[in-house]
Amino acid sequence: MNTSLGIYIAYFLISLGMTIWVARTLHKNGRIFLVDAFSGNQQMADSVNHLLVVGFYLVNIGFILLFLRVGEKPTDLVQGVEYISTKLGIVMLVLGGMHFFNMFNFSKMRKKAIAHNPPPIQHRNDAAQTGDAHAKAVKFASEIENLNRPKDTPCGA
Repeated sequence: MNTSLGIYIAYFLISLGMTIWVARTLHKNGRIFLVDAFSGNQQMADSVNHLLVVGFYLVNIGFILLFLRVGEKPTDLVQGVEYISTKLGIVMLVLGGMHFFNMFNFSKMRKKAIAHNPPPIQHRNDAAQTGDAHAKAVKFASEIENLNRPKDTPCGA
């Protein structure tokens, strides 16, 4: 095996490993954003998450393979290290770009879901029942005031 072939194989295997690691990380940690973007519809979020991972693999592995041929062919070990570092740097930038593209789309989806399903507005009457701290404090202060009022004076005095 000559030097160039070994360097090409190293480039491909390292790039493939990075792609798999990023895809798994995004799949695992991106689920919660998708569930939120799909208003709690977990089945839809899981399906979209899987499809995004498949697309991520296809685009990135395709780019890695096409990019293999770009540039000067390394002939010695020093050129090989430079070749791999340059190629891996560009692959990492592409992976990062794909990540930010996905995050941008998740954010847009989440905003759209919130616009269609705004959070419920809390009415003043049920504030004490839903745990509103201010309403509970006002109610508590009123009860304390009633306890401190002398029993023989009218309430309005």
